[in-house]
Amino acid sequence: MSAHGGTAVSVWRQPAQVWAVAFACVVAFMGIGLVDPILPAIAESLEASPVQTELLFTSYLLVTGLAMLVTSWISSRIGAKATLLIGLALIVAFALLCSLSGSVDAIIGFRAGWGLGNALFISTALATIVGAASGGSSAAIVLYEAALGLGIAIGPLLGGVLGELSWRGPFFGVVVLMAVAFVAVLVLLRGPAEKPVPVPLSAPFKALRIPSLAVLAVTALFYNIGFFVLLAFSPFPLGFGAMGIGFTFFGWGVALAITSVWVAPLLLRLLARTTVMLLTLPLLAIDLVVAGILVDDATALVVCIIVGGLLLGIMNTVLTESVMEATDLPRSVASSSYSAVRFLGGAAAPPLAAWLWHAYGPTVPYLFAAASIVVATATILFGRRALARIDEREADAADEAAAVLVGDAA
Repeated sequence: MSAHGGTAVSVWRQPAQVWAVAFACVVAFMGIGLVDPILPAIAESLEASPVQTELLFTSYLLVTGLAMLVTSWISSRIGAKATLLIGLALIVAFALLCSLSGSVDAIIGFRAGWGLGNALFISTALATIVGAASGGSSAAIVLYEAALGLGIAIGPLLGGVLGELSWRGPFFGVVVLMAVAFVAVLVLLRGPAEKPVPVPLSAPFKALRIPSLAVLAVTALFYNIGFFVLLAFSPFPLGFGAMGIGFTFFGWGVALAITSVWVAPLLLRLLARTTVMLLTLPLLAIDLVVAGILVDDATALVVCIIVGGLLLGIMNTVLTESVMEATDLPRSVASSSYSAVRFLGGAAAPPLAAWLWHAYGPTVPYLFAAASIVVATATILFGRRALARIDEREADAADEAAAVLVGDAA
């Protein structure tokens, strides 16, 4: 966001269509954490093992990741608005089916369909916000990460409140909220002025051959393992009820939102993107090791979860900005190829963590997550040469960061 005539443009002053997509993003990201507080309740009510229950994350994230590889091809042919609406409609339909299900296997299957809708929506939403927001890509990414943080914070809390009534409640909640988001996008998002340029089906695969994007994608794969062990596995060793888990991950989400919106831009004004990642990732690994050591102390584990949220917020913003700046590819292609690899890491983590828990105890999943973060750190360290482009600092980029944080003088 640059300053023109001495007046900074605030990240919060955006066209209605940007706010419509941002609101839908909040609801979409709520869907990630919404089931967190009800995982133990689903396991008990449907007589499912923790590994089976964690597959609710795996089916969702696996299909999300794989579908990301074709979302840019679809959106470039039918347009961003149609892609967003189809994604939202699929989420509404499959969330409703989840709420009406009578077995954990059925929910796992319907969560896969939910993941398809999520893929169509999320990758297109980021490109739409970046393209339509006032103030350039930095402002748009801050807005997107704010939506992510808010959604991830509210999701577990709402899941806890509705989960106290029934494990079906959070799924019904998603249906209602996503239906509202569908109407908001339908009414407020205007069609693109230019006809979409078709993207080849092979574009996301070819994109991953670009060294800078490949390094970031591999980093995100291992980073997401740590992210989802913390998010999806922690409800089990915490031992809380739905509301206790909901409040814990509400705090985690608020911490993530604060650092992604305010702290990350400040750090990026002072340090190169790769430097910020190389400082943040080892701190996250240490936090996960401490969580593993103190896993039997619920209070200590809650503290580790919230500290993890602070570090994850910084990483989310820096990684998203890095991907948008790493290549000259269309943003939808860069986003979909990177996100495909990232979500595959998230898909593998929850059931593997549950298996490690039963085989070796509750400490080992956190140590496994820490080891994954170490691999992510090594990937950035050894691939830093390929990431020289994302560390280039232009004068107007510094102005953008300042304007995002200062906002309106009025």
